[in-house]
Amino acid sequence: MTIALLIAAFLMGFFGSPHCLGMCGGIVTAFGLSMKETSPAKKRGLIATYHLGRLLSYALLGLIAGVIGTTVLTPLMVGNSTPRILLGLVLVFVGLTMLGLPFLNKLERLGMHFWQALSPLRQKVFPLNTFPRALTAGLLWGFLPCGLVYGALLIAVVGHDPLTGAVLMFVFGLGTVPMLVATHETVNWMRNQIGRLRLRQVNGAIMMLSGLAVIAVPMVMANMHGGHGQMNHEQMNPEQMNHEQMNPEQMNPEQMNHEQMNHEQMNHEQMNHEQMNHEQMNHQQMNPEQMNPEQMNPEQMNPEQMNPEQMNHEQ
Repeated sequence: MTIALLIAAFLMGFFGSPHCLGMCGGIVTAFGLSMKETSPAKKRGLIATYHLGRLLSYALLGLIAGVIGTTVLTPLMVGNSTPRILLGLVLVFVGLTMLGLPFLNKLERLGMHFWQALSPLRQKVFPLNTFPRALTAGLLWGFLPCGLVYGALLIAVVGHDPLTGAVLMFVFGLGTVPMLVATHETVNWMRNQIGRLRLRQVNGAIMMLSGLAVIAVPMVMANMHGGHGQMNHEQMNPEQMNHEQMNPEQMNPEQMNHEQMNHEQMNHEQMNHEQMNHEQMNHQQMNPEQMNPEQMNPEQMNPEQMNPEQMNHEQ
């Protein structure tokens, strides 16, 4: 499930990044203007550095979300299907937000207050002409309020553990990098393709279906398995069954009368079906004196199968 969540987080970041260009695009432009006097090689290094800082911020937020999930939710979900159902509901919720439903707008507005409180620190990183400043700028950038980020954080909450939450958010950030580092022409082409093919909506629908599958499929499998519950496996003793000596080719199911068979008195370990040849058995040599009437069950005797000609009454 973790690999599936990583793929979902990456695609969520990639297909959702055009939506983030409205706000993040302005930050990228401001960073670029502050680096206009640096060499092209150093500029590329500074760009990679502030994106690394942003991804580290996402990982830190994912770590915190994972801690919340393990400390608050896990004690309530031990020994039941709640984690699976909760994960499915989160995927459905995130899929709906990618389809355009404004569930997280209020949360974005709350996050804006924190973003404004960071304004004095953000002003100190300009101009972005050193790597420590670029790293700090990226770390602060990661706290920019964004509904897409908050949706990914919800997945991190139910991501099993803090480390998984951190990795999920880091991978989510990787999905947003291509759109934010591309040139102006490439950005326009990518935005047009994603918009024309409705890839964001398609990904949202896939996430919704994945969430519903996470919830429903195990329930369906459990119901199907319940049908096999009518078999009484407790009464079956595999230790007494000698499968090596059983010859399926010589077994005739039509002649087997399961109602008259007493499985408790049958010792399959002592029975050698390979050495038994019913055709070579001479019923004429059977000595009635050696037969124990107490072991004979008249109810199980079938008179129709008795051949009087083969019975030797003299012996």
